[in-house]
Amino acid sequence: MIASVDYAMAHDGTSVLAIKSFREMGADRVWDPSKIIIPFDHIVPANNENTANLQKQVRDWIKEQEISNFFDAGEGICHQVLPENGFALPGKLIVGADSHTCTYGAFGAFATGVGATDMAEIFATGRLWFRVPRTMKVTINGTPGECVSAKDIALFLAGEIGADGATYRAMEFYGKAIDILSISGRMTLCNMTVEMGAKAGIVPPDEKAFDFLKGRAAAAYTPVYADADAEYSEELEYDISGLQPQVARPHEVDNVCDVSEVEGTHVDQVFIGTCTNGRLEDLEAAARIIGKRKVTVRTLVIPASRNVMIEAAKSGIIARLLEAGVIIAPPGCGPCLGAHMGVIGEGEVCLSTANRNFRGRMGAGGLIYLASPQTAAASAVMGGITDPRKA
Repeated sequence: MIASVDYAMAHDGTSVLAIKSFREMGADRVWDPSKIIIPFDHIVPANNENTANLQKQVRDWIKEQEISNFFDAGEGICHQVLPENGFALPGKLIVGADSHTCTYGAFGAFATGVGATDMAEIFATGRLWFRVPRTMKVTINGTPGECVSAKDIALFLAGEIGADGATYRAMEFYGKAIDILSISGRMTLCNMTVEMGAKAGIVPPDEKAFDFLKGRAAAAYTPVYADADAEYSEELEYDISGLQPQVARPHEVDNVCDVSEVEGTHVDQVFIGTCTNGRLEDLEAAARIIGKRKVTVRTLVIPASRNVMIEAAKSGIIARLLEAGVIIAPPGCGPCLGAHMGVIGEGEVCLSTANRNFRGRMGAGGLIYLASPQTAAASAVMGGITDPRKA
């Protein structure tokens, strides 16, 4: 089907190619400059002259096209900036030139990632062809135990479903465990649905979503829900009441185990941040675990946005982390994609709160384990992978 897009997003890493394709198509003006959002987040501030020149080209094009929704370096990661500014809305079709655009499903949007050439088509016409995905119904019941977060639930699901178990599906989430998740937790869960191959992850919008959007929604919206007699390609149900903190081992996201299976594994670096776990509640959780102690390995914390950093500074979280020996970096993606700040060396081990641990992602020859902010903070203090319930 060909569908009209409500909002389109490209960041500094993908807008360069999207603009190139836009021009090669012979397009002159974007379809609607008010519906295009461009945050700079992947390599910010620019790490070398080549990056700086590419970013300047994008800034020049943004001015030329009169795109008002531009968030320059330091404002934050695209998948945090869009919800904060009210673009992630129930019932909307949101397309981003980034695979983790599925994050916005936490608000009941159908949000998905595309390549740069597809984004160029959207820039020019506001429309794109989609194959309508089949839908999986995932019900998660139970009450999470101590130090078990949305990240642990997401990693658990990745281990159960597999990296390709939801390929080109929309994943709808239901159940008590979903109902009690915060908006930040739902964003974490939807963010990682693409790691199971999904086209989109969706939490039906409720009062938590509506309350978050009060005073910030960029447009009117109409929530959309599944029909009572909806048919699903699969229906999966889990109870996470007894779930332990989870860890994904190198080099696959679905290589998941209980933290007890890898406890004591040496780490050279801990990284807390990214579009998965750089929100205020994540930083709060990390600071709470660390307490008045010092970290014993190099530890990098990158807030997901300027707003998150401001709130963390006001609450004393930033000061507490700095006193603990943590490195605080400007809002952005940082070392997640191996391009900037905190890249690891050959043979080094990083415990990260990111969403991917592919071979070479944070530096050639490095090893990446994925975990929650709680597990990451406990491991930073103890110098090896640690069950946060024991820290």
